[in-house]
Amino acid sequence: MPARGRLCRLVALWAVLGFALGACVFGGPTPTPHTACPKAGPTAEQATSILSDVSDAVVQTNKGSFTIGLYGDKAPIATANFVALARCGFYDGITFHRVIPGFVIQAGDPQTKKNHGIFNELGTGGPGYGFAIETPAPGLSYNKYVVAMANAAQPDTNGSQFFVDLVDISGQLPPDYTILGKVTDGSSVVDAIGQVPTNGTPDTGPQNVPLDPVVIESITVRAKAQPSQG
Repeated sequence: MPARGRLCRLVALWAVLGFALGACVFGGPTPTPHTACPKAGPTAEQATSILSDVSDAVVQTNKGSFTIGLYGDKAPIATANFVALARCGFYDGITFHRVIPGFVIQAGDPQTKKNHGIFNELGTGGPGYGFAIETPAPGLSYNKYVVAMANAAQPDTNGSQFFVDLVDISGQLPPDYTILGKVTDGSSVVDAIGQVPTNGTPDTGPQNVPLDPVVIESITVRAKAQPSQG
């Protein structure tokens, strides 16, 4: 989750996160052809436009699907960036490269599209740009099934990586990881991903790479329901 560093100093588990922690339509796959992927994080004006009709996002993996209720009103820049990357197909084929039982599952490194194993730069990849960290809005914390941006705990290091909390870790993290949503459906799939065998444990090093790759097949952004007329 969090990129290389800060988590490691807070808990033994964090080194594992190593981020590096180091670092649409209802149903069906993301539409093809995709829109162009962004070259920079969205401005406030762009975020408003991107999020104008957005409700949630369905993450389809080879282990099943789960739905993220998006917090566009609480973290507009990070949420709009996630939506833009999902719509352009950026996440398609990326794996959950960190799975730490009792902590988090993490994905979003584009390098894992081609390399599902362990390599020196694992967990350091992003979209080619960074943007500012939005401190979690009042009332939000890193509780179970919350989805937050993984970063280097330094300014302008949000990018494409995100993590999902498997338990309440609100007492373990500083407010450096922008909360952009929470799993609203399919939590059993998240739990199952959190239990897949990996190459390590929090006691043996910062890898925790699934032995059987957990692949994001698509992320479908869904629109808000329109009020019925008549």
